[in-house]
Amino acid sequence: MNRADIVPSIVLSAHALARIAAQDARNEAPSAQWRVLSILERDGGVRVGALATAARTTQPGMTRLIGDLERTGLVRRSADPADSRATVVTITAEGVDALHAWRAEFRATLEPRFAALDEDDWAALSRAAEILAIHSAERPLTETGDRE
Repeated sequence: MNRADIVPSIVLSAHALARIAAQDARNEAPSAQWRVLSILERDGGVRVGALATAARTTQPGMTRLIGDLERTGLVRRSADPADSRATVVTITAEGVDALHAWRAEFRATLEPRFAALDEDDWAALSRAAEILAIHSAERPLTETGDRE
């Protein structure tokens, strides 16, 4: 594989693994739910508009998703102390628990696919994961949904 194709291949494989894990685990929750909960766990309280921008969706779509997450107790909405016209969303303890359970389910579902790897393959994957983590680290969101 040539150098220009390596990172796109990793991205496509990662998307495929995410779909496979969700299907194999029979997890019916939309992937956007897990993205939003992950952002909230990392960044704390975030405005709805900023979440929509970060998730690359519309504000009405994000408002609907947040409503669903709020009804299931995974997030909480409150007025932004800096601007009472805006709404800030935070993850609840139940949301953190659900996110951690999903991650554990994700790991357990994918584990059999990699059980036959030898130490060299694990070392290569470990190094690749470190490199990808460094180059894909997201900075916290600003009020507008941009990264700091």
